[in-house]
Amino acid sequence: MPVLTAAVLAAFAGYAGAWYLGMVEGNFALLLFLATIVTGLYWLAERLYFLPRRRQAAAALEAQAAQRKGELAARGIAPVDADLATARQRLLMQPWWLDWTAGLFPVIIAVFVLRSFLFEPFKIPSGSMIPTLLVGDLILVNKYTYGLRLPVLNTKLTNGTPPHRGDVMVFRYPPKPSLDYIKRVIGVPGDQVAYLNKKLTINGQPVSKVALPDFFDEDAMRYFKQFEEEIGGKRHRLLNDDDRPAFIPGVEDFPFKQNCQYSVEGVTCKVPQGYYFMMGDNRDNSLDSRYWGFVPDRNIVGKAFLVWMNFSSPKRIGAFD
Repeated sequence: MPVLTAAVLAAFAGYAGAWYLGMVEGNFALLLFLATIVTGLYWLAERLYFLPRRRQAAAALEAQAAQRKGELAARGIAPVDADLATARQRLLMQPWWLDWTAGLFPVIIAVFVLRSFLFEPFKIPSGSMIPTLLVGDLILVNKYTYGLRLPVLNTKLTNGTPPHRGDVMVFRYPPKPSLDYIKRVIGVPGDQVAYLNKKLTINGQPVSKVALPDFFDEDAMRYFKQFEEEIGGKRHRLLNDDDRPAFIPGVEDFPFKQNCQYSVEGVTCKVPQGYYFMMGDNRDNSLDSRYWGFVPDRNIVGKAFLVWMNFSSPKRIGAFD
């Protein structure tokens, strides 16, 4: 068992190292699931087999010591002091290969359940959601609001509450589902979404857009036009770049692309059933549904709701819309 365990731990360490070095495309959900299964099997083996055997060995040691003590007493010989407690402790102690497997199972299963069904942490890697979310924000995503899903497979177990317009949602990037993206829900199934000349219209109704003072992007070292928009009863800020045209370049092929009409003014799309239209709040610097299409319900990960830390700016901690 020690050799087998060393090989299993080396495989996990090798995978993590190759992922860190960029040699393989990592899948943390799968890695955590496998770690839960492996450590769980060791935990069961410890409870049902290895621990009882160690206890039997300790009991046998105590019985032998008692028998020896009785034999010496029968001969009138005083018992010799022996460090029986230390020997018993050594027999009951977990070997290293169980410490690193069965011993870690309670922690791993707690992380697995918390991350899979309640809350999952993410780090914002890009500026597509500025000014709502900044690069480096560490956020929490609610995994149950839109319905519980099986880990790894992402198959829905419960219906939950459907996503609403204005929600900030994490989802699996449709062209490459191994990647997680975060954008704002703009259109729900059945909506007619138009973004023409940088003005948003949903089902023929213009979305309220009020000018705010310009926003200074510290990374880009320049100012951008800032507005307040209201979608689904929720207000949020967005940015526009006057130097970027309304035309959408580099549009990819995607399912239901025939539902969209592109022009020099922008795009108009009819959202199909079971899909959502997503856009970043940094409207002219966001790769979103305008470019790669609709997000299917099966790709939904959860609803983002809280910045729990930004080491460059701790004052950003708090909830957001």
